[in-house]
Formats: sequence, C-alpha cells, structure tokens
Amino acid sequence: MSIQRRYDIDWIRVIVFDILIIYHIGMFFVPWDWEIKNNEIIEWIKWPMIFVNRWRLSILFMISGIGTWFALSRKNSFQFVKERFKRLFIPLLFGTLFIVSPQIYLVRTSEGFSYSSFFEFYPDFFVGIYPEGNFSWGHLWFLPYLLIITLAAVPILIGLRKASNPIVLWLRSLVNRLPLGLYIFIFPLFLVEIYLEPYYPITHALWSDWYALAHYLLCFLSGYMLICMKDDFWNAAVKVKNYALFIGLISFPSMLWMWENYQSIFWISLLGTLNRWSWILVIFGYSSSFLNKASGVLQYRNQAVYPLYILHQTIIIILGFFLMNSAIANYWKFLILLIGTYLGCWMIYEFIIKRVRLLRPLFGLKTADKR
Repeated sequence: MSIQRRYDIDWIRVIVFDILIIYHIGMFFVPWDWEIKNNEIIEWIKWPMIFVNRWRLSILFMISGIGTWFALSRKNSFQFVKERFKRLFIPLLFGTLFIVSPQIYLVRTSEGFSYSSFFEFYPDFFVGIYPEGNFSWGHLWFLPYLLIITLAAVPILIGLRKASNPIVLWLRSLVNRLPLGLYIFIFPLFLVEIYLEPYYPITHALWSDWYALAHYLLCFLSGYMLICMKDDFWNAAVKVKNYALFIGLISFPSMLWMWENYQSIFWISLLGTLNRWSWILVIFGYSSSFLNKASGVLQYRNQAVYPLYILHQTIIIILGFFLMNSAIANYWKFLILLIGTYLGCWMIYEFIIKRVRLLRPLFGLKTADKR
C-alpha cells in the first residue's frame, strides 16, 4: 500500500517541540513551581504560556496518534509494539538515569545541599520520589505515558484501520456533509474535563493521574481517527480553519473571565475544551494549507527533534543555575537561555549523538540514517 507522507505533520511536530523549549525557558521566570527559579519573577509571561498550555500537549498526543497510523501501515502489530518499546522505553531509561539526574543535582545544590560533585550526589538520586525525594523522570514523563497509551490502544487501532469500520465511515460522511462536524470530538474530551479534571490534578507521576491519562488517551485516539479519515479530514480542516480561529479567539478570553469571575466547572470545562479543540483545528487547517511541502530544513529538524526534546531541559537548568542570581537584565537571561539551549542541543546532537552509533538508540534514533 502506498502511503503519502504528510510534511505538515512533521512541521507541526517540530514547531510544537520548539514551543515546548520556549515554554520551559519561560518556567524559569514565572511564579509556577519548577525546578529552579530566577531571582525576579515576571508575572506577565504566564499569560502567553497559559494560552499555549491549553493545547500544546494535547496536539503532541494527537500527532503521536497520527504517526502511529503511518507506523502500523508499514508493520504488523508485533513489529510495531517492539519498535515502540525500543523507541520509547530505552530513551526513557537512559534519559532518566543520565539526563534528568543532573537536573535534580542542581536543584538540590540551589536549595543549599552540599555535594562535592555530581558523582557524590548520584547515589542519592535513587532515594525517594521527587519532589520529596530525588528520583524523577522529569520532563521525560511524556515517554511512559505515550508508551502505555499506545500499547493499551493497539486492539482499538487495529479495528479502526479497517476500511469497513463503521465509526470511521460515519465520521467521513459527517465531515463531508458538514465540515464543522469535526467539533464532534469535543464531547468525550468535555466529559473527561468536567468529571475528572477537578478531582485529579495533573501530576505526571503516572500513578493515579487519571485525568491526564484519560485526556491524553482521547487525544491520541482522536489523532488516529482523524488520519483514518484521510483526505476527508484534511479537506474539512482547511474549510473550518477560519471558523475555528474565530471560535478560539473568542473562547480563550471567555474562559479566562470564567476563571476569574464565575467558578462554574461546567462552563470552564466547556469553554476550555472548545478553546483547545479550536486551536488544534486552526493548526491542522493552516498547516495543511501552507506547510505540506518537503524541505531540507524540515528533514534535518525532524530527525533532530527527539534528541533535542531529551536534552533541552537539562541544558536550560544548567544555564539557569548560573543565571538565577545574576544581576543582568532579564531579557539578557532569556536570550542566553534561548540561544544557549538551542546551540548546546544542536552541538551535542550534530557532533556526538548523530555520529556515535551506540548513542543513537539511546536518544530514539535509528542506528543509521536512511538517506
């Protein structure tokens, strides 16, 4: 079966991970809990971060669902599960032990704990669970969640792939008749939002993180179902993109107003879900219109995105550790963090990870590039 590559999906993945890096740099400056903090908190930065936080992780799980459709088109179920385990669990294990552990060392050092070196601290990394203890998978939480969701969903994915699947056929018929029918996906997301989110705050600790698991599972399955609809989905997304943009622009400030003035779980959940899904449709619709084209830059960055995801937060925290009590202006701190993080990640990827065969699978790369 011939599978046509969607370059817009690759661009979305790259851009959303760029947003993730900038978001984590922002966490250094805002009042929310994070590993280390600047000596001056900047309140206004949290507003653009709240905006992107409504959809950035949801669309990553949707992109993962879409990517799973392509992967299952080239492999049987056993091959797919084996490949997912290698590409998710091995980087998780390596990253936790050797990439996240320096973060916790610097956190404890900034808190006044005295260690002569990282090597003296390292045995303590296995004492207790962070934040009370030290052991943590940190920003790599995305990998175990995606692995568990993917493995749990395999039987459903196989059923949805069938050309005669009634759910997919009905969805294709719906969006052909009414492109705004894409908004039907908000209903299960809304139910999870209203019945789980208020009672199970996101922890990314996996255990008892029921809202996060349910929400990310629905996003993963939604992405998979959308790609099962093939051109019917992309055509509908292009048609509704302007409507979705309008709805997104209206629903976001409405949701913020509800937060501040009218604490209704129902309306906050409804507006939040509507806002999230609208911006996701905006991204898919405009990307399909303008980004579905190959480029050398995209090919390079798409290969590099996984290693950069694994490395970026450690580099941010290393730089932030030396900047946190500095008297230099905050905009200089931001620029140093931004340039230093991308430059550090790129140099490690380009000159070490990419060229050392044994390191490649530890960062989620195939053993050798296929040119």
